[in-house]
Amino acid sequence: MAEVSLKGEQRVFMTGNEVCAWAAVAAKADIMYGYPITPQNEIMHYWTRLAPKEGKRFLQTEDEISAGFTTVGGVLSGRKAFTATAGPGNVLMQESAGMAEMMRIPIVYIIQQRGGPSTATVIYAQQETTLTTRGGNGEGHRIVYSTSNHQELFDYIIKSFNVAWKYRFPTFLLGDGYQAKMREPLTIYNPEEKGMEIIPAEPIIGDTTNPNRGFQHLRNTYNTEDELYDVVMKNQADYDKMAEEVIEWHAEGCEDADVILVAHGVVSRAALGAYKQLKAEGKKVGYFRPITVRPFPAKQLLEASKNAKKLLVAESAYGQLLNIVKAEIFGSTIEIVPMLRPGVGITTEEIVEEYNKL
Repeated sequence: MAEVSLKGEQRVFMTGNEVCAWAAVAAKADIMYGYPITPQNEIMHYWTRLAPKEGKRFLQTEDEISAGFTTVGGVLSGRKAFTATAGPGNVLMQESAGMAEMMRIPIVYIIQQRGGPSTATVIYAQQETTLTTRGGNGEGHRIVYSTSNHQELFDYIIKSFNVAWKYRFPTFLLGDGYQAKMREPLTIYNPEEKGMEIIPAEPIIGDTTNPNRGFQHLRNTYNTEDELYDVVMKNQADYDKMAEEVIEWHAEGCEDADVILVAHGVVSRAALGAYKQLKAEGKKVGYFRPITVRPFPAKQLLEASKNAKKLLVAESAYGQLLNIVKAEIFGSTIEIVPMLRPGVGITTEEIVEEYNKL
């Protein structure tokens, strides 16, 4: 790790958690607040090794509730602050995420999903999809990227900081325990050397060094229903406008497909492998992967599936992606076939086998 740098492009072989720390450096994050929980612990460990060399900081808090709210404070003061967690820690951070939605605070959360409910396993799952996309008591005014490999972990963490600070909505990078722990090759780089813009942080409450900037009075408490309604509807309008610009997806072979394989995150790797194998066998199959699971590429899925007969939805949860798909394409008459494996991995061979049953 000591020989790795962000000067130029460098081919490396890392765990996903190590990638997350390097990506945060590349995004010019200033400080991480966190509390240990498997399988994200090494993000903290690697960050604390990198931080002193890069002029960055770290604070371990007493629990995940504190980690979430100290991150809020860091961002309000004008720092690019982030946190990372998993499972029960993700649950505890939803109160800070709700505050970030209400007050338009650009926090970045890195989530390495583990099994649930409760403590469950410390290994892997996609059982935090509902929690991450719709957690809290609000309307889900947040951006959630679901990554499938280490290169995407690096690229989309950089993107997460940019979109958070551009649109001022909390942004989540939804990984998982498999990505966190396994090693694979990727290319790391300094995004500015590649001509990419890095949106700078700035004081949100106010800037004591700039008397012309003024100060904001941000609120997450309102006295009347009408007052709250106006704020939520303004945020919703901003969110809807932003959604068109940030939605991402990957689709292949859907134009003439009878069956479209739908998956997100690491399971989409297996689905893509199944698609390629079945396509090579001459099967009329397509592939669709939402990269943003919030906001969801509903129009794009509807367009991709307009000639298909079935969607085969595969996930390592019991219907969390399935429920999102059903809600987002409400009114479509296409048959949806679930492949639900809560808390366990899904292989290419298993998706092919499921396809062959149809």
